[in-house]
Amino acid sequence: MTPSLSAMKLNYFPETDSLYIDLSEKPSVESREVSAGVVLDYDAEGNLAGIDIDHASRKLDLRELVTSHIPLEATAD
Repeated sequence: MTPSLSAMKLNYFPETDSLYIDLSEKPSVESREVSAGVVLDYDAEGNLAGIDIDHASRKLDLRELVTSHIPLEATAD
């Protein structure tokens, strides 16, 4: 049996111009700034739980989301 995986969620907060990429449903317990305005959040087991990007509109084109090579599986009803 395969354990259930969390869906990746992108959350943009215009009031702070930050983009949060949520990778886990587990809460973050530790954060590390890896470059100016980019913070990695880790859960209690040391797994990456999310990525916070400050001043996101200055670093990324937020008008378009492009996905590439995303594996999709069809499910039968």
